Amino acid sequence: MDFSRRRRASSHVETGAMNDIMFFLMLFFLIVSTMVNPNVIKLLLPSAKSSKQVMKQPITVSVNAAGDYYVNKKPVNAANLENELKALIGQENLDQPTVVLRVDASLNVQKLVDILELGNRLKIRMVMATQAQQAAGKG
Repeated sequence: MDFSRRRRASSHVETGAMNDIMFFLMLFFLIVSTMVNPNVIKLLLPSAKSSKQVMKQPITVSVNAAGDYYVNKKPVNAANLENELKALIGQENLDQPTVVLRVDASLNVQKLVDILELGNRLKIRMVMATQAQQAAGKG
């Protein structure tokens, strides 16, 4: 009897399952990466029917539900808001400075009016950030 034919070892490695695992990992990371929100300050923005996107946002002023002020994600006292904006405008050397206002929807309107008056004094163009509202009846 010749046993040499039966003792040959196979050098084939199955990689089909590894391909499936790699595909699911890639899909998972793509989905998770789209959910990442770069804004650290949690706000519930008011909604608007029309929206215009600002391409360049040099300065952002945010006010959260607790009434805390932030300029470019940096906490600022309400009394120092004007000085902070003056300093940022001086650093940027912008011809027509634009400030994006991100104000929580639950806040009193007076805080928004105070910021708008401040912008008017400094001759700053202010744009209010809103959430896009979905059309009614779509489902």
